[in-house]
Amino acid sequence: METIGTVWLWGGFTAFVLVMLALDLGVFHRKAHEVRFREALTWSVVWVALALTFNALIWTWFGPTKGLEFLTGYLIEKALSVDNIFVFLVIFSYFSVPAAYQHRVLFWGILGALVMRAIFIAAGAVLITKFHWIIYVFGALLLLTGVKLFVQRNEHMQPEKNPVLRLFRRFVPTVPEFHGQQFTAVIKGRRYATPLLAVLVLVEATDLVFAVDSIPAVFAVTQDPFIVYTSNIFAILGLRAMFFLLAGVMDRFRYLKPGLAAVLVFVGAKMMLTDIYKIPIGVSLGMVAGILAVAVVASLVVTAREAKPGRETPRG
Repeated sequence: METIGTVWLWGGFTAFVLVMLALDLGVFHRKAHEVRFREALTWSVVWVALALTFNALIWTWFGPTKGLEFLTGYLIEKALSVDNIFVFLVIFSYFSVPAAYQHRVLFWGILGALVMRAIFIAAGAVLITKFHWIIYVFGALLLLTGVKLFVQRNEHMQPEKNPVLRLFRRFVPTVPEFHGQQFTAVIKGRRYATPLLAVLVLVEATDLVFAVDSIPAVFAVTQDPFIVYTSNIFAILGLRAMFFLLAGVMDRFRYLKPGLAAVLVFVGAKMMLTDIYKIPIGVSLGMVAGILAVAVVASLVVTAREAKPGRETPRG
C-alpha cells in the first residue's frame, strides 16, 4: 500500500487546521451572533476553495491517482455530512438553542470530531494493514448501513429517547435555562451544566455514529491514511458553514437520503470486490457524483413542481 503521509505533510496540514480554527473562533466569531445566509455562503465558498486548492496540490505533487482519490473521498464525506445537518436541526430545535449560540456548539463539536476522526482513521489503517479481511467487514457494514438508511429514510431522530442524553441527565447536574453561550454555570457555589453542554454532548455522539459509516466509506476509495484523514477534515471544517447555508432549505432535498444510501451501497460493494475487481478511481468518482447529482436535481425539480399553485405531486 503506497502512502504519501510523510512527517512534514502531517505536521504542515495539522498546523494549517489549527491556524484556521484559531482564526475562526478567535477572530471571526469571537462574539456570539446569528450566522446569516451571506456569511454562511462566504465561508462555504472559502472551505470548498481551500479543499480544491489542496486537491490541486496533491494532484501536482503525487499524481492524478492520488488527486482523484482525495476528490472522491472529499465528495463522499461532504455528501454524508449533509445527513449530520438533518440531525443537528432536530437537536437544536428540541433544545430551542438560540441562533446566536449554534455556531459555538458546532465549533467545539467539530473540534472534538477532528480528534475522534484521527483516532478512528489511525485504527482503521492499522487494522487494514494487519488484517486484510477487515476490508470485507467494512464493506458489509457499508452495505447494511446503506440499506438501513434507505428503509428508514423518513424516520427522524428523537433526542428525548437518545441513551446518551438519558445518561447525561441522570449523572450530570443540569439547569434548565441557558446562561449565555456558556456550557456550565456556577449557581450558589455549585457548578451545573447548561442545556448547551447537553446539546454539545449529543452533537459529539452523533458524529461518533456517523464516523463509523463515513470513514470506512473513504477507505473503500483509498487506503492511504493521509488522503482519508485530509478529505475527512476538509469536509468537517466546512460543515458548520454548510449547516447555516442549508438549514432553512433542507426540506427541499427529499431524495438526498436515498442518494446517500445508494452511495454507501456502491462503496460497500466496491470494498467487497476489492480482491476480485478493482473499480478504477475515475469510475468511482463518476458514480458517486452521478448518484448525488440525480438525487439533488430530482429533489429540486419535484419540490419546485409542488410549490406551484394548484399542483400537487405525491411525496416520494
